[in-house]
Amino acid sequence: MPRMLDVSDEVRAEIGDEEADRLLAGDNAPGSYDCTSCRTPGDSEQERTSTVLFIGDETAVLAFAHATCLPSQVVQVTEEQLQGAVRSINGDSAPGGPRKSVPEQAVLGVTSGLVLIAGELHPALVVEPTSAIVRPGTDGVGDDFLPLLIEQGFMPVPELTSVPPVLHGWSVLLAVGQLHAVLQPGPTGGQPVAWWQAHQPLQVTDGWRAAANKHQQVLMFAAPVGSIGRQPREDLLRDAIDKAAANGKLVAAALPLAGV
Repeated sequence: MPRMLDVSDEVRAEIGDEEADRLLAGDNAPGSYDCTSCRTPGDSEQERTSTVLFIGDETAVLAFAHATCLPSQVVQVTEEQLQGAVRSINGDSAPGGPRKSVPEQAVLGVTSGLVLIAGELHPALVVEPTSAIVRPGTDGVGDDFLPLLIEQGFMPVPELTSVPPVLHGWSVLLAVGQLHAVLQPGPTGGQPVAWWQAHQPLQVTDGWRAAANKHQQVLMFAAPVGSIGRQPREDLLRDAIDKAAANGKLVAAALPLAGV
């Protein structure tokens, strides 16, 4: 039965027409898989699935993702980042069937605050997971939170001297003065889907809301677990953001405002 696979032109160029056609015909594609982005199960017979080709210095690994999480694409990574995936693939083909592991589920902590850049206050969200984020198929060593965001278009920030560029397709949903979600592009240009969603809408200050309405965008900063922490005051939050940036542990983007 043909799989519901998306194979982009750049992936096809790397793996060749013959292999791409075999995938699309369902010959070499798995039915079920663990999404390389959100780490939850997927089924290429039941839902749109993207082929994602990770290319290192000497190795290439073909992975699969929900089309709602990632488009089909080629991602350049270091050889070291690929080794865990290769070991996992070898383990999956060992006698006894595929290995099943349930990694600890990380929770994204989100803090809102005003950040002063070039003499002007901007509304900001600081996102930091409660534990390391690893790619599916790796051995669980290391933290891929920032590389995964950089693949989505977030930019590394060495210092906070200017507003980061706008990341089109992403947005921050603010409704009735409360923060509801961070949205990312939907599959094939469809409706946006939630990258992060509040269990209960988060209250923001009048100043934060006013700045968001003024700029019609929110700055999102993201850092690996343990880089920033929960800071009780905005001056302490800014100090922690600056420190994470100086240590090379900060990515950012300006996200347009959605809602009212």
